[in-house]
Amino acid sequence: MFQKINYFALKWLWLDTAGIFFAQYFEYVLVFCLLIFLIVNFRKYWKMFVRAIISAVLARFVIVELIRWLWQRPRPFPNGVPAFPSGHAAFYFALSTIVFLYNKKAGILFYIASFLICLGRVSIGLHWPSDILVGASIGLLAGCLIYKLSQK
Repeated sequence: MFQKINYFALKWLWLDTAGIFFAQYFEYVLVFCLLIFLIVNFRKYWKMFVRAIISAVLARFVIVELIRWLWQRPRPFPNGVPAFPSGHAAFYFALSTIVFLYNKKAGILFYIASFLICLGRVSIGLHWPSDILVGASIGLLAGCLIYKLSQK
């Protein structure tokens, strides 16, 4: 699967540019969109914002780092930093899960954005598809866990 996605690299400048944009910069757009919820209606969305940040931090900086400490799988483009599971996928899918649980329409857009970030990271050779799948699963589970725990 990695080879099928990466096959398109260096074929079209616009596709390479899109892959780099989604892999490196689109995450800032997603975080900015999360902040817009606070600006538009702080009273309604502050809990969502806090839960999204907690779930993303749990997924990325606790669960992913624990797995990377136990199993250090290299990236397709070796740079010494373990690739499995994807921290970006875990972080942004955790955010998307919380947003989805509060606002279905916005959550779907967040999931699409998270998918594009992850696809970009595979297309430029930073991750294997399995890194993304496991990272996204961790993010989904962390988001659901934090949402359930905070409901009690």
